[in-house]
Amino acid sequence: MLEEFKKFALKGNVVDLAVGVVIGAAFGAIVSSMVADLIMPVIGAITGGLDFSNYFVGLSKAVTATNLADAKKQGAVLAYGSFLTITLNFAIVAFVLFMVIRLMNRMKAKEEAAPSAPPKPTKDQELLMEIRDALKKGGAPKAAASKK
Repeated sequence: MLEEFKKFALKGNVVDLAVGVVIGAAFGAIVSSMVADLIMPVIGAITGGLDFSNYFVGLSKAVTATNLADAKKQGAVLAYGSFLTITLNFAIVAFVLFMVIRLMNRMKAKEEAAPSAPPKPTKDQELLMEIRDALKKGGAPKAAASKK
């Protein structure tokens, strides 16, 4: 059973998937930072200094705080600002992945469209070309002359 597990765990697809998950997590952190630290402050500045991450609706009368963290301590809240931020994260990740896949497909199409080098002639073809060239010159081919 251990040997079977080793074969499974070391298959190329499993390793590729693990690498993809690790890179995806790192990429997700980068996008989250970009949205939280770069994009949302700009949007907040455009909308008059509003911070979307603190947009919430208290679901009970006990919630009186104006800060989301404090409001969560007081009771149930509907944090739609966080939802907007996460939705924006998703849209950015989806768009970047779309652009990467689009670029990869274009590169693959260029590779397929590029003509490959003509195949090297076989020994028989080389011999026939040699005979043809010799006949054009009016002499016997080298290979035929050496066999006599």
